[in-house]
Amino acid sequence: METVGAYEAKTHLSELLERVKKGEQFTITKHGVPVAVLRPVEEYKKNDPRDTIREIKEFRKRHRTDGISVKEMIEEGRR
Repeated sequence: METVGAYEAKTHLSELLERVKKGEQFTITKHGVPVAVLRPVEEYKKNDPRDTIREIKEFRKRHRTDGISVKEMIEEGRR
């Protein structure tokens, strides 16, 4: 993944977006520190199932779920 500074990304945004449309990904940095990733929306939508399960478990800790299992929550989310 190529790294691009924030100023360069701003200056060449149209070009970067065209490259992203073709499947490239970029890490955007500010003062050398990574702050964002620019990638195709299709890649963004591909969530790792482990991340989804972790998020569900964190949700359950914060909210009452009346004994609904993670599996049941996933199945409900697919409907």
